[in-house]
Amino acid sequence: MFKKSIKAYEKACQVIPGGVDSPVRAFKSVGGTPPFIKKGKGAYLYDVDGNKYVDFVQSWGPLIFGHCDKDIEKVVIETAKMGLSFGAPTNLETKLAREIVDMYDNIDKVRFVSSGTEATMSAIRLARGVTNKNDIIKFEGCYHGHSDSLLVQAGSGMATFGSPSSPGVPADLTKHTLLCEYNNIEQLEKCFEESSDIACIIIEPIAGNMGLVPATNEFLATCRELCDKHGALLIFDEVMSGFRASLKGASGILDVKADILTFGKVIGAGMPVGAFAASKEIMSHLSPEGKIYQAGTLSGNPVAMAAGLTSLRKLKANPKIYEDLEKKAKRLVNGFKKVADRYNIPLQVNTRGSMFGFFFCENEPTNFKEVGLCNFERFAKFHQEMLRRGFYFACSQYETGFICTKITNKEIDLCIQAADEIMKEFV
Repeated sequence: MFKKSIKAYEKACQVIPGGVDSPVRAFKSVGGTPPFIKKGKGAYLYDVDGNKYVDFVQSWGPLIFGHCDKDIEKVVIETAKMGLSFGAPTNLETKLAREIVDMYDNIDKVRFVSSGTEATMSAIRLARGVTNKNDIIKFEGCYHGHSDSLLVQAGSGMATFGSPSSPGVPADLTKHTLLCEYNNIEQLEKCFEESSDIACIIIEPIAGNMGLVPATNEFLATCRELCDKHGALLIFDEVMSGFRASLKGASGILDVKADILTFGKVIGAGMPVGAFAASKEIMSHLSPEGKIYQAGTLSGNPVAMAAGLTSLRKLKANPKIYEDLEKKAKRLVNGFKKVADRYNIPLQVNTRGSMFGFFFCENEPTNFKEVGLCNFERFAKFHQEMLRRGFYFACSQYETGFICTKITNKEIDLCIQAADEIMKEFV
């Protein structure tokens, strides 16, 4: 079934570390060899062995309209014919920025970059420059890219300065990162008690990197209150949830407003792109208007801008898409839950718009530590068997799944039927 993929993986390992260009693709937590993909079309992926999969990953979120959407494909080809990159301003950047800004009442300006990592890194630099403070607060299980100051692990105290979680990251670069437990108000308050030098809180309001674990309204309200009280800025990392959880992402379904938003995924429709946005007062500190430096040769790439602009305009023209996607996401995970209950298998499920998650555990996880109590062996087995049956899920319990418009109820019901066959064997 995977002969060509195995051969392709062996060749890749000779010239690429671990055979992959992003660690999560390596299938280490679920076992086996990652299928090497040849093409995607609509709801499906096709690998080099000719296997066909219903894709519940959708390039980790950006492909709301599935693979090879005709409108996006057309504009990408037309734009590419005029040049792949200029390193100079284009009207496409302004148009996409305007589409984004017009959706929100708490942002006035957007700066485009080439990845989510760049977006969050730049947002933190901006917050530090505006507040003239050094410390940042992040939460266990929230992933904001692989920049040095964000690769931290917890220390022994309840609220502590982070230490590096990766070789190559000097302790001096993480000593200003305070690490807290997600949804833990007591720890958050303690951080502000211990430091008067906090520039910002950065948080995924809907965490998608420890499975799907939303922040509570009370917790986010406390983040807002503490930032206001202590002169810090609140950053919502919506690289994953932006234009996915709703048309306005998590910001569209929450009462709490952030000072800075970061975006990615959907605003590139599959092309590499990220962005950060804030009020004109905050953004005026950014060069060339202000003194805080940030730059990128490929930022605002015309092909990426055209793809994202087409995707966003399609979404804005038909916001009912989000209702349909959420119904499908609930149909899928509620179907899983019903099957699991039938066989007395502990399973927790959750959705936010077209994002979904499921955990093999007794209680719904509210933070990274609780996700770690899940049955990872069972998840790995479930993933392997689903793959054999033609259903492609994120290859880690710590990741989130996504629905696209091309996935139908028929495909979802077939997936639930496959889940029944698999879970029956767990008993």
